[in-house]
Amino acid sequence: MSLFELHPNIRIRIVTSFLTKLVGNMIFPFMAIYFSAKMGLALTGFLLSLTLLTQILLGFYGGYLADRWGRKKVMVYGQSVQCAAFLIMTLANSPWLDSAWLTFAMMLLQSASNGLISPAADAMLIDVSTAENRTFMYSINYWASNLSIAIGSVLGGLLFATHRFELFIALTLVSLFTLYMMSVRMQESYFPQKDRAQRTPFAGANVLVDVIKSYKQVITDRRFLLYSLGGLFIFSLEFQTANYVAVRLSHEFPSQSISLFDWFAVELTGLKMFSLIQLENTLLVVLLSLFITRLIRHAREASAMYVGGLLYIVGYTVILYSNSLFLLMAAMLIATWGELIHIPTRQTFLARIVRDDARSSYMAVNGLVFQGARIIGTAGITLGAIFPSYLMALLFFLLGVTGMLIVRHVVSQLEQTHVPMTHAKEAAR
Repeated sequence: MSLFELHPNIRIRIVTSFLTKLVGNMIFPFMAIYFSAKMGLALTGFLLSLTLLTQILLGFYGGYLADRWGRKKVMVYGQSVQCAAFLIMTLANSPWLDSAWLTFAMMLLQSASNGLISPAADAMLIDVSTAENRTFMYSINYWASNLSIAIGSVLGGLLFATHRFELFIALTLVSLFTLYMMSVRMQESYFPQKDRAQRTPFAGANVLVDVIKSYKQVITDRRFLLYSLGGLFIFSLEFQTANYVAVRLSHEFPSQSISLFDWFAVELTGLKMFSLIQLENTLLVVLLSLFITRLIRHAREASAMYVGGLLYIVGYTVILYSNSLFLLMAAMLIATWGELIHIPTRQTFLARIVRDDARSSYMAVNGLVFQGARIIGTAGITLGAIFPSYLMALLFFLLGVTGMLIVRHVVSQLEQTHVPMTHAKEAAR
């Protein structure tokens, strides 16, 4: 199987997402530095939290709209808003105007448009894929996403301070190209029933009632909720890395001098060790994704997901506790290997769980899995101040294993019921 065998919508989404994330990661990871210099640290934290909350809330509305209008219409409207936001953001960082507040207002609008687009785009990928090619599709998408983040972060570190205006121009051009591809080249993948499509999505209190009613169906889906809960527990281990692990290594990792013959020597501190394992994870994802995709192509998907999940859990458990350079490096290798196996196969089973007529709504709720894991990650810092590292490692190991057992229970039920894939196969033709 190759990229060119996938549905055109999938290819368009992978390419446009790669370009958007490539340029976006040259800018948005550094906006906290920009806003803190302009507005102060306390206000910056509040404003960035507001953008995240806006994206989450608009994600629910975007999921609701995409199940009533179709995917393409919502994506095109959302992308149009995003183009306008990026254009004004470019002007607000130009030689003629320097406005932090206008930049923030447009960043807030961009977050809202992202919320509209994401559930529709995720549902569209399910619409136009089949059970046979989904794992491959998600693997390619995951690889492209990580590659764009890796390249964008490096280039952003070099260019953001001195060429911010030029980066915003590039982001605006990429956004316009994405809008063209969505509106002209992309095909509609979902045609809702007429009675649902004709409902007005801007009818004040009525639409609020309809949104709540729509998501009531999702949050009463026990199998989906259990699967999401299992994923939340599993992914919480990785989010400890940027929080508890970073703090722990800065205090516990013994500084040591690493030398390569007589050529050079470097003092390895806890913070440098943290950066090193983060870099290792990024490089391994980029280098190994396609190899592992081929490796698991003919494997039983459920078995691959379980093995990948266990490798992921064991690797991050060691990282939560160890202060050995080589053990930390080996653990990150194991964790990344597990990540590359587990995540695409997990998404494949998720596609089988969600209902055909509410896919966007399901994907909007599924987005909370990573937000919840991120919250648990920040809570790890507080817990780390109370418990020693070996108890933290044991706690999150048990949490991860519990998550795997929950996922295994759901997948066992899913395999017994043989959920039909008729709608997805027809859409992919």
